[in-house]
Formats: sequence, C-alpha cells, structure tokens
Amino acid sequence: MDLTGEVAVVTGGRRGIGKAIAEMLHKAGARVAIADLDATQAHEVGKACGGFGARVDVTREDQIAAFLTDVEGRLGPVDIYVSNAGIAMADGPTFTATGAPNDAWQLSWQVNVMSSVYGARHVVPGMISRGGGSFMIVASAAGLLNQLGAAPYSCTKHAAVSFAESLSIAHAHEGLQVLCICPQGVQTDLIRGAEASLRAAGDIIDPDDVAQAVMNAMEDGRMFVFSHPETTAHFQARAADPDAWVKRMGLARQMLIAQTGRPI
Repeated sequence: MDLTGEVAVVTGGRRGIGKAIAEMLHKAGARVAIADLDATQAHEVGKACGGFGARVDVTREDQIAAFLTDVEGRLGPVDIYVSNAGIAMADGPTFTATGAPNDAWQLSWQVNVMSSVYGARHVVPGMISRGGGSFMIVASAAGLLNQLGAAPYSCTKHAAVSFAESLSIAHAHEGLQVLCICPQGVQTDLIRGAEASLRAAGDIIDPDDVAQAVMNAMEDGRMFVFSHPETTAHFQARAADPDAWVKRMGLARQMLIAQTGRPI
C-alpha cells in the first residue's frame, strides 16, 4: 500500500499498538502526528514517523481540536485518524461486575468511547469534503466477547465497536473507510495482570502483528480487523448460542479463579 503524501494522526501512539501502527503507516509513506499524555515520547515517535507529537488528553475535546488544528497547519489535512488511546479498568477491589468506582466507569467511557467521537467530529467532515479518508478505532475483542474481570473495559469497548459501526453506516457511501480493530491479547502494558484470562482465549501476539493486520484490512477494504484468527470462531460461537456462550464464560472465570488462586 502506498500512502505517500498522506497525513495520519495516532492517539496513544507513543508505545504498543499505536506506535506499531504509526510506524507501519510511515513505512507506507504517511507522515504521522502522535497525540499522547507523554509529550516527550510522543514527539520522539512522531518525529521518527515524519511528523511530530504533543501532549493531548483525549478526554478533552478542546485539546483534540487544538491538536488537529496544529497538525493541519504543520503537515496538512488529516487523511487517516487512528483512535487508539485506551484504558483498561478492572472490576475493582470487590471483584464483582459493579465493583469499580464511578470515576473508573466515567474515565473508561471518556477514553474508550468519547475520544473517538471527538476525533470523528473534527476530522470526518473534512475527509468527506475531500472525497474520503480512513478512521480507525482500536476497540478490542472484549468489545465483541467480554473480558473476564473487567466490566468497565468490556462495556465501553462494546460501545466503541458500536460507534465504529455507526460511522461506517452513516458515511461509507461518502468515501469514509472505517476500521474497527479488535485484538485479543497483545504484548503491551495494557494487559498486565490479565495474562491468564487472555491466554485462555488465545495467543498473546506482538503489536507489529496487529499493525500488519490493520494494513491488510485497509488494502482489502475490510472494516473489522481480527488480528487473532480465533476471534472469528469465538464470535461465531457466541452468535450461534448467546446463552450458552455466557454460561461458558462464567465457568471459565470460575476455572481461572481455581487455577490462579485469586479473584478475576
């Protein structure tokens, strides 16, 4: 894929999946701007990818808007937007589905859902006026299947998947390519403490593998990006018998608690 001359933005791009996608987009010819809470690392990655980086709190629409204005002034109109910033909040000290405090739920909603809404609000109209563009949301397989012990994460990632679908339904005919990226276990800081439950569902892969799956989907014109081949089988099993799937997940949780000796 040749992205020469295109401008990309990646949120949460200083490391992990975001950094891997940024590097792969740049390898294909794009200049990439990185938005992250760590300004120094964001700028290092952005500079290496032909652009720049800055500190941006993605829960603040005004900061996203200001960053995008800066990007357009320095690099040009945004052709590719990767809403990658995410946060994984667990079920809290009681290890129940309602155990996380309200502020954990609110932060999960703001980062995992509203940051994509804010980004789309400020880049999609311009993309459409220029004939199209790409808007990517790094959701999670948890947005399709649920992550054990992480109700705030799973619920908001389900909402992220739904927003990606809404974007495509509303704007695909206007030239907007929407990608919804749904990895399972990826070797990043985000999975720390959840390795056991992730390995129960499949392999833990490298961020570069996810980035390659993203590039393949862009080229093929596919919306859903399943970097783990087993995700399709899990999703089909859930769709075939949702009641049985939920019961199996409950049993899997109990088995993992027995194996690890700690709540999940």
